[in-house]
Amino acid sequence: MYRLKRYTQVFLVVIFSIALIGCSSPKLDLIESDGVILAFGDSLTVGVGTTRQNSYPSVLGDLSGLNIINSGVSGETSDIGLKRLPNELDRVFPDLLIIIEGGNDILQNRGHSEIKKNIAAMIELAKNRGVPVVLIGIPEKNLFSSSAPFYKELADQYQLVFDDSLISSLQRSPQLKSDYIHFNKEGYRKMAEAVYELLQDNGALL
Repeated sequence: MYRLKRYTQVFLVVIFSIALIGCSSPKLDLIESDGVILAFGDSLTVGVGTTRQNSYPSVLGDLSGLNIINSGVSGETSDIGLKRLPNELDRVFPDLLIIIEGGNDILQNRGHSEIKKNIAAMIELAKNRGVPVVLIGIPEKNLFSSSAPFYKELADQYQLVFDDSLISSLQRSPQLKSDYIHFNKEGYRKMAEAVYELLQDNGALL
């Protein structure tokens, strides 16, 4: 009886150790110093509310030392983004794709199933080219929401590095905003810093 109990304890310790190793292993490959990140999205990627030099991709480039391509189009909905993405992927050949899409769809009350389908197709386009994806969720039209649920569903389905609260938390801070939707210089800096930390935590940056 004692021996069985002892074996059970050892077994549980081994399983727990394996679980810890699995949780701590990086999800992204390290991006080399000459690497390229494609920041794809709408006005939050463009940097509406400040200058382009203060947009989150530009600040992320300063923080990381990498070439961050700002591929944002103000007012873009996910269906238009889906049509645009293949040319951008083929033009840039990025080492990583950051997707921040769907906000305009949500503002226009488009169905979540349609937005989810479009973003899933974007993820598939990147993965078929061997490009890893980082997904940033956009909140519903609710002051207290984090990202709309379908973003987490996509992140789980495709096993993506994902942030579900960055945009919503910044939008709840009036001092970081230039209007109801967009950020100011400081807001975009905080956005870039959070994305930088997310990439560090998941192995893409040192």
